[in-house]
Amino acid sequence: MASKGLDTKDRAILSALQGDARLAYAQIGKRVGLAASSVHDRIRKLERSGVITGYRAEVDFERAGYPISAFVSLALRPGSPPDVPERIAQLGLVESCYSVAGDNSYALMIRAPSTKALEELLDDLRNRLEVTTRSTIVLSTPFERRPVF
Repeated sequence: MASKGLDTKDRAILSALQGDARLAYAQIGKRVGLAASSVHDRIRKLERSGVITGYRAEVDFERAGYPISAFVSLALRPGSPPDVPERIAQLGLVESCYSVAGDNSYALMIRAPSTKALEELLDDLRNRLEVTTRSTIVLSTPFERRPVF
């Protein structure tokens, strides 16, 4: 089931799950106008087709001791290794890594317990990967992970 093949009911189910992935099939069914068994079947199809890739806990990083959020852009240099994403995945504090177009090659989302820890990670990235970095520290988050459907 490709994403462009989603119908109105599938998008409504995805919207409900994005709001609360712990909803019962019957609760979702009431919201979208389907029987619980139909919701179950549709969710299974969405899972099998790869549209739904998992269910996760939403973490308040500040309360968990990681109050610093930063976007870090990496620009490769001639000495950069070919396996940059694999090496980044071995480092702590990196929540996400995106391959991007433009002046930089990768954009990272970092969650850190302190600015000192962020600085140490930046030094580590530059030394291990032969990259230049550009950092943007998040001051506040009006919203994130907003449901798209």
